[in-house]
Amino acid sequence: MRQVIGMSVVGGPDLARVRRRHLAALAYEVELRGLAWRLAGPGESVLSVRGPRSGRRVMVVATPSGDGWSYLWPGGGMADVAAAAQVADRLARLLS
Repeated sequence: MRQVIGMSVVGGPDLARVRRRHLAALAYEVELRGLAWRLAGPGESVLSVRGPRSGRRVMVVATPSGDGWSYLWPGGGMADVAAAAQVADRLARLLS
């Protein structure tokens, strides 16, 4: 199965690579805010983020959405991957 992402066609391995790239961008941002993180799940398809003081955790996925990609997390959290810094701010508040 292939999916159309923007103007390019992305298949299985490419889809996984793009997903990891988006999760790595968010991981960089959450680390700047003092949060701990690790890639988890099959093919490192989920970003696990932990608040070091609270010990609370949240799992974030990156998924194709419309013409681009979005981050999704529990509680109805959703944002475009271009907003990684803002997502990291929201996660920092959530996990404080």
